[in-house]
Amino acid sequence: MSLVFEQIYLPCLAQASYLIGDSESGTCAIVDPRRDVDVYLERAGALGLRIAHVIETHLHADFVSGHVELAQRTGATIHVSHRAGAGFPHHALREGDEIALGAAGGAKGGVTLRVLETPGHTLESICLLVLEGARPVKVLTGDTLFIGDIGRPDLVASKGKSAEEMAAMHYESLEKLTALPDEVEVWPAHGAGSACGKNISKELSSTIGAQKRMNLMLQPMSQEEFVKLDTAGLRAPPAYFPVDAEINRQGAPALAALDKVPELAPLEFQAAAAQAAAARPGGTILDVRDKASFGAGFVPGAINIGLKGSFATWCGTLLPADAPLLLVGESAAEVDEARMRLARVGLHRVEGSLAGGMSAWRRAGLPVATLPQIEPAELRKARGARGQALVVLDVRGAGEHEERRVPGAVNVPLPELAARMGELDKSRPMAVICASGYRSSAAASLLRRAGFADLRNVAGGTNAWVSAGFETEGATLASL
Repeated sequence: MSLVFEQIYLPCLAQASYLIGDSESGTCAIVDPRRDVDVYLERAGALGLRIAHVIETHLHADFVSGHVELAQRTGATIHVSHRAGAGFPHHALREGDEIALGAAGGAKGGVTLRVLETPGHTLESICLLVLEGARPVKVLTGDTLFIGDIGRPDLVASKGKSAEEMAAMHYESLEKLTALPDEVEVWPAHGAGSACGKNISKELSSTIGAQKRMNLMLQPMSQEEFVKLDTAGLRAPPAYFPVDAEINRQGAPALAALDKVPELAPLEFQAAAAQAAAARPGGTILDVRDKASFGAGFVPGAINIGLKGSFATWCGTLLPADAPLLLVGESAAEVDEARMRLARVGLHRVEGSLAGGMSAWRRAGLPVATLPQIEPAELRKARGARGQALVVLDVRGAGEHEERRVPGAVNVPLPELAARMGELDKSRPMAVICASGYRSSAAASLLRRAGFADLRNVAGGTNAWVSAGFETEGATLASL
């Protein structure tokens, strides 16, 4: 069998890319590559394959693609839809086009990729049908079809298309996919956790037949019913989405072209932070340590988005795309990792890091802020002692909050917090909670920077509260 197929999954972005090759010809294609492309060079080399093609299923909005760098380093041809308006050298794909990976493609044998134009998530979206000889065996669906969901239809308002118009196109595109044989495997560009869909499954692959049975959006319905369902409950996409889509349209610079992050001694770091804040109000000290380390002591004004979580997605969501960033980490290696992950979502203005981390900051005698971390039992006790004075701020999504919450908790989802701080009373003590303590630490740091003083982060979050057997309210009820 000549087909070589690997899914290369990046959990922190819930993003899937693919290596598809023909072992007889020694040729392969990379589909939807992430920003750091060494992984593809290493895998192709280990498999004895030459990367001849780089294919984008669409202009990604949630991450910066490495298609241009990968093509430059391998001599591969970049393939993208003729509707993309791409600003880099490429081959424009249209319905029915084929890319032969084997020495003899199509009905004669070998591995072939056939293009299906599937607008709906974006205008330029395509799917790639993988054929062995003449037999279709897999389909790479990009963001057109996820496992258990489909791609959101509201990302191209700037192109003059409404969500309803895009959803109507999507309905017709999905008909192409459901017409494929039931046994054809479905391999999408994202898994659970991506903001490109509303309810994506944790499963990373499926079949056409299984999705026709289980995916709500593939059930029999009229186009009008589909459009109504597809556009219901859409929340505003993260602000960085159009920025990344445009970077991908033009092609991102190679990672090696980005400046190395200079290490700044504590006094230099303090001066740089003051200068950045004065030059641009969006200037940010970004502390990438875990929530407990952050809570124990941080540079005043810092925002906490920990590396051990959906770091890049939350950075793209919460930080201005063009704001200068100064990093605080446990080590130089942690700063380097943060730098690379920031680049994955188009955040390039990293202007320095704190040499020696918080230990050096303390030794320099500079001011240190703290954020108390409290356990659910402490929160429960504090609520009883302070009565209505203590606000429990739940920064999870609205659906999570509605399902089950600490009684009386106020919901302001983290992506909306900056715009809705005016709804909150700075004079009242506040406990910030999410599912685990990750998002709430970020939220509490934003609140602290905005002048909220009496704050604490709930360690373990709602999950720990429920595990302790404490009372909840919401659609799913529990009691003591």
